[in-house]
Amino acid sequence: MINEISADSSERVEDVSKRNSENKLGFTHEGLRLALELKEKYQNRQPLIVPDSDRKLLMPEHLLNTDIDLQILEDPLPLAMVATRDPDSPMSVSAAVRMSVMSERTPLITEVFSMLGQTSKHPVVKQCVGLVTESAFNPKIIKKVHNNAKKFVALSRKRYTEALKENLRQLIDGSLNPRTFVAEFFELSEAGNLRVDIRKRLILGLLNSDTIRPSIKFLFLENLERLPVGMRTEIINEAMGAPDKPSLEAIKQELAWIRLSLPAVTVN
Repeated sequence: MINEISADSSERVEDVSKRNSENKLGFTHEGLRLALELKEKYQNRQPLIVPDSDRKLLMPEHLLNTDIDLQILEDPLPLAMVATRDPDSPMSVSAAVRMSVMSERTPLITEVFSMLGQTSKHPVVKQCVGLVTESAFNPKIIKKVHNNAKKFVALSRKRYTEALKENLRQLIDGSLNPRTFVAEFFELSEAGNLRVDIRKRLILGLLNSDTIRPSIKFLFLENLERLPVGMRTEIINEAMGAPDKPSLEAIKQELAWIRLSLPAVTVN
């Protein structure tokens, strides 16, 4: 274990260990069930959500912050699923780093962790796993990998944000196809793990903009299902609450239909 982990974090890891003690292999039925759910989410391109939330996207920072209790997501199988299946390297490496802290629990978990380097498509995950396993899970090496992962996540987010700005510039000057812009907006914002508030502000700004053509706004509405339900509801409510103007009339009508299709418990 990393020396700097707080007492609270140690107690939490201990609690997870107690859950896993029911199975000498180090896995739990709950962890297996969640891993299968995550696999299905990846197949359906659904966003990963923080446990017990319909709004908060799971971010690399959640995985890297050992003071946050991720509940059953702390189990090795869900973390392994994120490390190997997530299309975005910041999320994958963060899951691998979180798993490295627990990987000495049983020989099988240690073996599964070592396999992440073989099964993940991200070079940064392979490098992380290689460093940790070659050091025999040395706490000092894990701490160094953890710090490097934080820097990697921050740098990746900055690059993706710059790419989003460049795409918007190209859209406005006509050098980027609108459908490509919208597709890449969601891909870049997901890959860059933009914070929920930033992502919401960007989408609302585009929907309310007088310079963005209605056809482009409708393309955004087609992709709203890629956002958590709670976040979708907030965007729809705030967009419909904006001052009326001709350029928003058709958009508000479409938003009203979309809102009707949302689960009743999420509508304010």
